Amino acid sequence: MQFIQLPAFNDNYIWLLEKSGHVWVVDPGDASVVRDYLENHSLYLDGFLITHHHRDHIGGINELMDWAITSGMGTPIVYGPSQEEIPHKTQSFSGGEVIDILNGVLLQVIDVGGHTKGHIAYYLEKANPPRLFCGDTLFASGCGRIFEGTANQLFDSLQRLAILPTQTLVCCAHEYTLSNIRFAKAVEPNNQELMEWSNRAESLRHEEKYTVPTTIGLELTVNPFLRCQEASVMTAASSYAGRPVSEPKEVFSVIRGWKDVFK
Repeated sequence: MQFIQLPAFNDNYIWLLEKSGHVWVVDPGDASVVRDYLENHSLYLDGFLITHHHRDHIGGINELMDWAITSGMGTPIVYGPSQEEIPHKTQSFSGGEVIDILNGVLLQVIDVGGHTKGHIAYYLEKANPPRLFCGDTLFASGCGRIFEGTANQLFDSLQRLAILPTQTLVCCAHEYTLSNIRFAKAVEPNNQELMEWSNRAESLRHEEKYTVPTTIGLELTVNPFLRCQEASVMTAASSYAGRPVSEPKEVFSVIRGWKDVFK
C-alpha cells in the first residue's frame, strides 16, 4: 500500500491511502489537488475518511463526489464522526470501531474529541510503521485549539494517542511545526531533544521539505502537550499561571490557554 501526502491551501496536508489503483482520501479540504493527482495517476476514488467538520477538511467532498460519479467510478463512501454534520456521510463513528477499506486494510477509529466535539482519528496498526491520521488533534510539537470541546476532553484524547507505539507516524493535517516549536521552547527552554528537533525542523523547511509525519516517540520528547507530567512543564505552567500547578490535566489546560495567546 502507498501513502501520498498532498499539500493544500497554505499549510494543509491531505493524505491518500492507495492500494491496487484504488484510493481513500483523508480530509479532502481542496478538491482540485486530489482530483489532479488521481487523474494524473489514473487512480480510482473509493471513499473519504473524515476526522471533523471544519471547512478545510471537508470542503472538497461535494466536488470530488460529482467528479467521481461523472467519471464512472460510482458514488464514493464517506466515513466520518457521528457527532458532526459531514456532507454525504455514509456511516458514522464515535471511537472504538474497526473499519475495513481497500479489501483488508483495517483502521481503528479513536475518539479524539476536543478540537471539535466529535473529532475522530484513524489508526492503521498493520503498517510498517503504523500510521495515525489524526486531523487537528495532535500536531508536530503541538495540538489543536479547543473550539467545541473542553481542555479535559482534549487532554484525554491526547493520552489515547500517546500510548500508541512510539514508531507510529503522526500524519496530521497542518504544517504548523515551526510555530509550535517556538511555543514548546518557551515552555521547556532546556529540553535538549527539543533544541535538536528545532534545528532539524528549521533545516527541513529551509529546504522546502515537510516536517510531518513525525512520530509518537518524538512527540513524547518534544511536545509539551504530551509532557504535562514532566516537572519542567509543570514549572512553566505554574510560572505562567502565577500559582502552583501540578495535576497533569490542569497543567494541560494552563499551557493550552497560554498557547492561544502566545506570540
